[in-house]
Amino acid sequence: MKEPSVGKENLGAVLGAVLGAFGGLIAIAIPYAILTRNIQNLSVARNFGLISFVICTPFGWFAGGYLSHLLAKFLPRRPANIIGGILGGCLPVAGVALYGWYLTTS
Repeated sequence: MKEPSVGKENLGAVLGAVLGAFGGLIAIAIPYAILTRNIQNLSVARNFGLISFVICTPFGWFAGGYLSHLLAKFLPRRPANIIGGILGGCLPVAGVALYGWYLTTS
């Protein structure tokens, strides 16, 4: 199987970008909302949420594209794209959420 070019679109890349974008908007404020037990605190860090959105969207695109290509060697193409996109989108969101947790607890 031929290696994908940088930023090549596929279902995994699109799913990674979408999941990264939506998750990135609230990932930085999730730890603060959990620790304070108040769901309204998700809107507290709007500027950080927009920065996180800008970071997570392209990272999810590239990670989803490459992970789906890697998984296509072991799984059928469509499930590999879906699983790779979900994992690729969750990677930057988890990183930003961990950073938010660090900021909240320190």
